[in-house]
Amino acid sequence: MKANKRHPFFRLSNVRRLMALWGIFLFSMSVHAQDLEGTLQQLSEDAARMYVMPISSALATNINGAWFHKAPKAQAFGFDLEIGVVAMGSFFPTDRTRFETTGQFTFSVSEAQNLVSSVSNPQIRNELISQLTTTPSTVNISGATIIGSSNDYITISFPGGTYQTSYGQVTLPSQQIQLPVAGFGELAEVNLLPLATPQVTVGTVMGTQAVLRYLPSTAINDDLGKLSYFGFGLQHNPLVWLGGFPFPVDVAVGFYRQNAALGDVFSLKATAYGLNISKQFGTRFFNITPYAGYLVEQATMQVNYAYVVDTPGGPISQEIAFELEGENKSRIVLGINLRFLLINLNLDYNLGTYDSITAGLNLAL
Repeated sequence: MKANKRHPFFRLSNVRRLMALWGIFLFSMSVHAQDLEGTLQQLSEDAARMYVMPISSALATNINGAWFHKAPKAQAFGFDLEIGVVAMGSFFPTDRTRFETTGQFTFSVSEAQNLVSSVSNPQIRNELISQLTTTPSTVNISGATIIGSSNDYITISFPGGTYQTSYGQVTLPSQQIQLPVAGFGELAEVNLLPLATPQVTVGTVMGTQAVLRYLPSTAINDDLGKLSYFGFGLQHNPLVWLGGFPFPVDVAVGFYRQNAALGDVFSLKATAYGLNISKQFGTRFFNITPYAGYLVEQATMQVNYAYVVDTPGGPISQEIAFELEGENKSRIVLGINLRFLLINLNLDYNLGTYDSITAGLNLAL
């Protein structure tokens, strides 16, 4: 690898874009006046699954991160309180900007008219248009995902076929239809999905701390709707049961559970559990604490939207609902925490299918 190669996140232009995107307590996706729900209305379920998958997995990766920056002490009782903000950013894998799949698609009137343009008889054309706009066709679907280029439009490859009409059988040739749906280009340029949320950590009772996150329903913009988010977790240091046996590092097992919703389109449930260790160097109010962890995680995104098809008799709306499994199944966390008086500042990198970076700024008592 060449020495001047850097991760896209670390380019100055991308850092500036990230700062523009990252509002306090807000999840923001930079889109150019595109209505997400309106975009999905033009996609069949098979196309929509592939189109939104990167956002589903990136959001799940975000909310399963930034839960810890040190392990609780192995003490029966103690007072530890942190109040602050955690921020997460998941990097999009480079191979998630485009997709290709075979699935079902129902053509609109204008699209069907293009497919039957070679038929000279207007009565036969009308019958074929009626079939194509009311019966799904098996097609090849390819193009940009939501994080792809804004110039890469989704293409429907119609394989052709023979159709029965009142005038006999008619064979249509294979053709391609380009949909007015492309990627949200700025997401590809930034290459990262950001999220920030308030967080409170309180403890310690029998080596256990509780962690709470809550973001009330907050308007993002007219295109994306409102984001709401709730999560909680527990960290426990099992060394507390060894009666003060000296151990070179602090150790914790943790369990974390979250729920998030974005507008009326996305709802997400996620769970993570695992092990983390840390070692404090310095005093209580002036210290540096390296930490590391391993998490197993799971997330399910529910997607709901109306698929609208323009037929000769008028638009027909079909309610679509499906689930997507988050692609991240585990992660390794490597980070460092700095304590200066009442301020805790931490930063870590997470290695998984979707790599991510997380940070926290907390008032610590």
